[in-house]
Order: sequence, then structure tokens, then C-alpha cells
Amino acid sequence: MFLFKRKKEKEKEKPRLPPDQRWIDHILGWGTEHRGIYPTLPDIEQSEWRLNVFGLVENQCMYSWGDFMALPQVESVSDFHCVETWSVKDQKWVGVKFRTLMDEVIPQNKAKYVLFEAYDGYTTSLPIKELMGDDVLLAHTLNDEPLPQPLGGPVRLVVPHKYAYKSIMWIRSAQFSERDKFGYWEQGAYHNNADPWRRQRYK
Repeated sequence: MFLFKRKKEKEKEKPRLPPDQRWIDHILGWGTEHRGIYPTLPDIEQSEWRLNVFGLVENQCMYSWGDFMALPQVESVSDFHCVETWSVKDQKWVGVKFRTLMDEVIPQNKAKYVLFEAYDGYTTSLPIKELMGDDVLLAHTLNDEPLPQPLGGPVRLVVPHKYAYKSIMWIRSAQFSERDKFGYWEQGAYHNNADPWRRQRYK
């Protein structure tokens, strides 16, 4: 029985680097390495930034920068995996756990998904259960520096166990809903689950 249990536990262990990925030394940012593909970036001052949390919640909230920074802040170190087959080790993020936001707005029982929208109109969605981890953050700091604009500053979502197209940059809203809704990439070629260890890149 003991040997069988150890074998099952070993089978469940995931390698640190997902299949088909390679390590690089920094996160590539839109408008720098990707200039020409995505030539314009949302430029939001902290004083103008707002996060609207609404939908199937008991307390709809509109957070200013000051409101957001007054929430409990945490530090989390995680690897970052891009669907373009590169990964970066040990990225140190500072921000607010998404779970903390949920404690504030109190999702209704029938809420199962969250649809996120960015300041440029980009969207993506995730089941609420995928957003409950201690390392799922709304991050404003990366490696001890304010999150730069090409990496989604002033605030982005960080979901380390998914490909990074689920970690929406320049976040402006989170809508709780009963049913899932495909985001920008998921309406096209990309897989809605986005699990790097299961190679869920494409539909």
C-alpha cells in the first residue's frame, strides 16, 4: 500500500519546465521585443487607473489606485510561461491576491467564471476555482520595480499555472458570471484551458 501511494504521488508530480518550453532570462514585453506586431500600448497613469469589479457579486466595487494599494499586499515568486514556448524562472511579483478581491465583492453562489477586460479591449476568462491560489495576483510590482507598461503596468493579472495569455495586462475590469465567455485569443486558435503541462496551446 505504501509503495503504491508513493508511485501515485510521483506520477502526479509536474516537471518545472512544461513540455516544449525553453528557459530565457527575462519576460518579453510588448512594444519592445514585439514592436511592429503590437505598436501601441495603453498608457494609464496610476492616478487615472480604475478597476471595476461587477456582475454576479454582492458588492460591486470600483477601485482607484489608492483603494487598491490599501488592500493587503503580498509577495509571490513563480515561473512565467508564454504560449510562444519561452519561460522565465523565479519572477517576484507584488500585488493583491485575487482571492482577497473576492472576499471584498462576495461572488454569488451561481457565479462560476470571471471575464477580464484590459484597457485596450483585450479579454480573457477563467473559472473562479482557477483564481483561488495564493500565487494568483493582481500585480503592480515585478522584481522589486514598478510593473512597466510593456509588461502590463500599472496592474496585470498573474496566473502562473496557465499560459500567459490568461495573465491579462493593463487590467480594467473583472465581471463575475454564471457562464464562460471566450476571450480574445480563445475565440480564435488558442485553447481555453491554457494548461502548459498538457500542451493546451491550440484548440
